[in-house]
Amino acid sequence: MNTNDSCISCGMPMRSADEHAAKDPTKPYCLHCAKPSGELKSYDEVLVGFAAFLTRTQGVDAAVARQSAKDMMAKLPAWK
Repeated sequence: MNTNDSCISCGMPMRSADEHAAKDPTKPYCLHCAKPSGELKSYDEVLVGFAAFLTRTQGVDAAVARQSAKDMMAKLPAWK
């Protein structure tokens, strides 16, 4: 596994198999962007989770977090 792997959906660094979807290092997205089955969540599902993460960890307003998440996701391969 490449220790420089980053989620193609949210950009999260994935340093171990446990951080990949379904603990499968061949999956290019993280456990937070995946359904329990290991499939990638929809754009809207990821956006909601990512915005909530930014609100919780950065202390920003929900609207700012949502726009920031949209801006970051627009640069990632899963959403181009």
